[in-house]
Amino acid sequence: MDLGIRGRRALVCASSRGLGLGCARALAGAGVDLVMNARGAEALESAAAAIRQEFGVAVVTVAADITTDAGRAAVLGAADEVDILVTNAGGPPPGMWTDWERADFIAALDANMLTPIALIKALVPGMMARGWGRVVNITSQSVKAPIPILGLSNAARTGLTGYVAGTARQVAGKGVMMNNLLPGIHATDRAVSLDSGVAEREGITLEEARARRCATIPAGRYGTPEEFGAACAFLCSQHAGFIIGQNILLDGGAINATF
Repeated sequence: MDLGIRGRRALVCASSRGLGLGCARALAGAGVDLVMNARGAEALESAAAAIRQEFGVAVVTVAADITTDAGRAAVLGAADEVDILVTNAGGPPPGMWTDWERADFIAALDANMLTPIALIKALVPGMMARGWGRVVNITSQSVKAPIPILGLSNAARTGLTGYVAGTARQVAGKGVMMNNLLPGIHATDRAVSLDSGVAEREGITLEEARARRCATIPAGRYGTPEEFGAACAFLCSQHAGFIIGQNILLDGGAINATF
């Protein structure tokens, strides 16, 4: 399917690996030029070089922490007049409700709620003025079904979801479609980190922890960054102009719910 976005320009955050890289590659495959951001310069440059070689699109890289004022300023300086924004940032650490203090919640809100909002406020007005834009926020399945050990993520990402629900409907009339993608477990570094924590706590191997989690997923496996990226690219496409303010699960059926 031709997604109808060849020649568009996208900012994809946290895109040197994992789900962000999956989104960047899928957009590049559709002919979209990229601004790629991540904290680690070496991994970022390696990912960007591979994309340039494979897809022939223009790629600008900005190695910076998108959750800081200085990092956002650097990224936005390179991403003026983008047509597509994919927000993404690593999730806060797992733990128990007794572990977290105010500073922990502030850090989680800064990374997973306030940073996407700042990027939306900076870039969406230009999209509206030009009459076309797409915003995809990578959140989590936890906004549909909270995960007890990820309370910081539950809180911050649910806050972003509420913000997007109202904002998406205010900007749609100007040609800007804003939606959220809610990943379940995917084969990324984040999965390794979470499974390693389970293995350590319960005295089992990493492979056993992974098999145990797979058994809870109707699809029987972890998702891949490639299929996640394909879903993101479709939401950014010319064909997604009637999808507004939605929260789309990619969890292999793990959440057992009608709606």
